[in-house]
Amino acid sequence: MASENWHALDLKGVYGGLQSSEGGLTSDEAGARLARDGPNKLAEKKGISPLQILAEQFKDFLILLLIGAAVISIVVGVYEQSVQEMVEASLILVIVLFIVVVGFYQQYNAEKELEALKELMTPQAVVLRDGAKKNVDAGDLVKGDIVFLESGSRIPADLRVVEAIELRCDESSLTGESTPVDKREAEVEADAPLADRACMLYMGTNVVYGRGKAVVVGTGMDTELGKIAGHLQDIKDERTPLQDRLDRLGKQIGVGVIFLCVVVFAAGLLAGDMPWLEMFMVAIALAVAAVPEGLPGVVIVALASGTRRMVKENAIIRKLPAVETLGSTTVICSDKTGTLTKNEMTVKRIWVDGKSVEVEGEGYSLKGGFKGEVGPDLKELLKAGALVCEATVDERGNITGDPTEAAIVVAAAKNGLRQEGLKAEYAQVDEVPFSSERKRKSTIHEGPEGMVAYGLGAPDVVLESCTKLLRGGMEVPLAEKEREGILDANQDYASKAYRVLGLTRRKLTRGYDHGRVEEGMTFLGLVAMIDPPREESRESVELCREAGIRVVMITGDHKLTATAIASDLGIHHEGDKVLTGPELEKTSDEQLRELVGEVSVYARVSPVHKLRIVDALQSKGNVVAMTGDGVNDAPALKKADIGVAMGITGTDVSKEASDMVLTDDNFSSIVKAVEEGRGIYDNIRKFFAYLISGNIGEVAVVFLSSVIPGVPIALTASQILIINLVTDGLPALALGVDPFEPGAMKRKPRPRTEPLHHGLSPFILWYPLLMIIVTMGLFLWVWDPVRENVFEAQTTAFLSIAFFEMYQAYASRSTRYPAFRVGLFKNRWLVAAVTFSLLVLLFLLYVPVAIPLTSLSLQELTHSAALEPDMFLTVAVLSSMGFIYLELHKWWDTRGMRL
Repeated sequence: MASENWHALDLKGVYGGLQSSEGGLTSDEAGARLARDGPNKLAEKKGISPLQILAEQFKDFLILLLIGAAVISIVVGVYEQSVQEMVEASLILVIVLFIVVVGFYQQYNAEKELEALKELMTPQAVVLRDGAKKNVDAGDLVKGDIVFLESGSRIPADLRVVEAIELRCDESSLTGESTPVDKREAEVEADAPLADRACMLYMGTNVVYGRGKAVVVGTGMDTELGKIAGHLQDIKDERTPLQDRLDRLGKQIGVGVIFLCVVVFAAGLLAGDMPWLEMFMVAIALAVAAVPEGLPGVVIVALASGTRRMVKENAIIRKLPAVETLGSTTVICSDKTGTLTKNEMTVKRIWVDGKSVEVEGEGYSLKGGFKGEVGPDLKELLKAGALVCEATVDERGNITGDPTEAAIVVAAAKNGLRQEGLKAEYAQVDEVPFSSERKRKSTIHEGPEGMVAYGLGAPDVVLESCTKLLRGGMEVPLAEKEREGILDANQDYASKAYRVLGLTRRKLTRGYDHGRVEEGMTFLGLVAMIDPPREESRESVELCREAGIRVVMITGDHKLTATAIASDLGIHHEGDKVLTGPELEKTSDEQLRELVGEVSVYARVSPVHKLRIVDALQSKGNVVAMTGDGVNDAPALKKADIGVAMGITGTDVSKEASDMVLTDDNFSSIVKAVEEGRGIYDNIRKFFAYLISGNIGEVAVVFLSSVIPGVPIALTASQILIINLVTDGLPALALGVDPFEPGAMKRKPRPRTEPLHHGLSPFILWYPLLMIIVTMGLFLWVWDPVRENVFEAQTTAFLSIAFFEMYQAYASRSTRYPAFRVGLFKNRWLVAAVTFSLLVLLFLLYVPVAIPLTSLSLQELTHSAALEPDMFLTVAVLSSMGFIYLELHKWWDTRGMRL
């Protein structure tokens, strides 16, 4: 018998299918089943080893290209005994080492997968074996065992209820249901969703009230929790948009570099003007010029600095590329309970004698009061609530017992009626316990006024037993008109997603008939409560709307409740569709893909449904962020492009499956993270354009000088490395932590497939063209074949490109607005980087330094020459042409626009 059908069988069928009985199993039979089925533990996914993590770092095409260039330089250096080649190779390898170490460190600390699932297992369980109660390890439970449960118990396996005495369970971590669920022995429909299976108890959930007995029907991976663990293991980690873009870019650069090197090398050999080895070194210089060595490292630094900033905004990033992916998010799928709402039931309305009174305050805080007059009728209702409820609340808002009852106790405390004082004055002497069939409970107290019974239950149920109504402190006959008014008030509250309960009382005399306590009662009023939305969630949803991000609610709660909360928050609008779990079951994947754009609320869903929803959204090209805190959210968290777990209320399972953890469980922190992600991506575009434009200029200058007869190569490999690492690399690092572009959250999300260079043609096309014209012009002007002033001509070209790059660093402060509008010198790190780069240039040109253990000077190694001051200034002035062009272009495009 499949485990998902145990809820549809009567007890005889359950025992028969399990080959068990009311007397449980013998120790021998339990041992045999344990050997056959295995322990009641979740299977663990084999983790990735540190060696595998290290190997992952070398799969980047740019890294492989850099290593290839370094190896060739080493080979040539050994062949020619060239110190210069060995130094260049060392510099490249240092860059590779930095990138690999940082990437390894980040991934190693993030890889833990499913270890936290083990913490959801109850270490001990009370079972019936050999006809007697025994404590056993939860891991030793087998199908057919009879388990005893009481308030506070953690459910150790999937169980079918045998006996239930006021048994209620908190299943919010599994189903999303915000209120405890009544459990009883009664078969339900075979197709009933998980949250509606009243006769089932699931591993990892908790008993919050009552006691009971149940038979084990599923253990280990055969439980609902086990199925979730299985889904987690089956889900592959999704590549982020940034990873896809950088991977494509690396391959494109690699193919282009190899093709260009082959063409130049072949052309040189055919021309016969240069020895093959020298021509080969020209090709290597081209390769070094074309590869943006600093790009992978600067990307990692930008992402890592973003993670540090986000910690201050209550967001911990577990997977580095997730920082940028947040900025691409088009849809946020959010769980309701505890994420958009507080996960704290709160009494918001009280109805007494035709008047609705508003209750102030949120959650279990005792702060708050009542809008309007608090008359004797309301006081009596609050006193009744404090006495009939068994849940308790302390001064700090910590509760024990049923959250619904705790909400009523808090409401009474807001009027100064403290439960502990009332129960001391009105001692409880008897009770008529709650049951899911009766939908009510009553407690009998003895106080100053004598014996009094107070009742709590479903309004329509308790109203049937009432013959009087409390009005002005007096008990008056309950007429049909008043009865209809109460039912109308109940319906009105329910339509607004409130959970409504009725309170009653009856004065008794000693010797009362226990079986007739709940007859002829006086109706006191209604209490309407709700798990309230977080105030900041409304603002966050609106900010998401402005940023072009859809927010979709996915919850295990009821359709009416979910829709009301979603409408209140601005998630659900007129014309939007609401889909339930049973409806999803009847919807094909193809139909769901067509519907996802119209559905704003999914109610009564299971973990498998969440996976389908995320998958359908992704199939439409969406970048999906999924928020959640429960076990039920873990598969979707891992499947989503960005999994966002709650740090306070979140289970360890959800945290380990996520990319990001919110330490304050605040939905608004997600919006801050999205803004951070967009800002980081803008910065990545800044330094990408900055680095690539320089590389394009360097490649073109080297290529043109190699094909012009009678002139030397304009740049050496060592000069290119100095430009790429110092005058390019340091300012690029500073741009990686640049203050963000204004208006990031006013723009629509960028398409997932949008290339990094989209909209950057002024930076990566026209700017390099100006760089090439000016640099080649200066190089050819200075070059004198008679004097063979190779070092002077190469230094002029080297200095021209370096100045072009330093000017562009300031122009890159914004790719949209003129740098003067966003603050030319606002980034102090950029000012420091450019200043340091300029000092390095001056040092290379004008400070003679001998290299230890060699006969070379630093100037000889780098082919640098001390230029005359007027030539230095000429290069500095002419190189500003690119900066002037970019600033004029941005000014023209944004004229009249506000920041």
